[in-house]
Amino acid sequence: MLSSLLVESSVDLSLKQLLVCIITSVFLGLLVAYIHMYRNVYSKNFVITLAVLPVLVQLVIMLVNGNLGTGVAVLGAFSLIRFRSVAGGAREITSIFWSMGIGLATGMGYVSYIALFSLIIALFLLTLNTIHFGEKQKVTEREMKITIPEDLDYPGLFDDLFQQYTYSANLDSVKTTNMGSLYELRYRITLKDSKMEKELMDAMRVRNGNLTIVSGKVSTNREEL
Repeated sequence: MLSSLLVESSVDLSLKQLLVCIITSVFLGLLVAYIHMYRNVYSKNFVITLAVLPVLVQLVIMLVNGNLGTGVAVLGAFSLIRFRSVAGGAREITSIFWSMGIGLATGMGYVSYIALFSLIIALFLLTLNTIHFGEKQKVTEREMKITIPEDLDYPGLFDDLFQQYTYSANLDSVKTTNMGSLYELRYRITLKDSKMEKELMDAMRVRNGNLTIVSGKVSTNREEL
């Protein structure tokens, strides 16, 4: 059932075999695109690429006459074109390699194998995204900017509050503002519970004389692996 549809090391390919491989690549490419769109931020061009990529990879594999080593080398060069210019997110990289794997398998004739494999992967990814697997429900990382008067001694000023409300708190930078009459402290903290963020800010306002406090997400360029 999971054996290759094509005769190994054969350059002869019937029209029926070719159509089966192409149709399988098209449908599985659409499956990858749909799974990538599920509860995810995406662009139209990217999901179209995911849908078309298996057919293109299948073409490359068939052109090298089933030589797996040569095919993988060519696909590696193709993948560098994508990752050289734009840093992909974790989910984008997963979808790209999945599409490439489909094209590799259909190009070698393992239609039943890749269809079963893709179905399992699709159900697995849908389940993980539905149950919010890996999401931080309570623990939250925040970047806080706290303004204090110049007469306050900022080292250790909020240590007791951080110990009560956070797992960790690091002072990243200190700078003067308003002609040196104020200090701006920038902390990176990890809250024990995101619901306690307001309570922490209220306690800080008592310490800093009700001056400005800004709490926001930690700035990152892209999702990291």
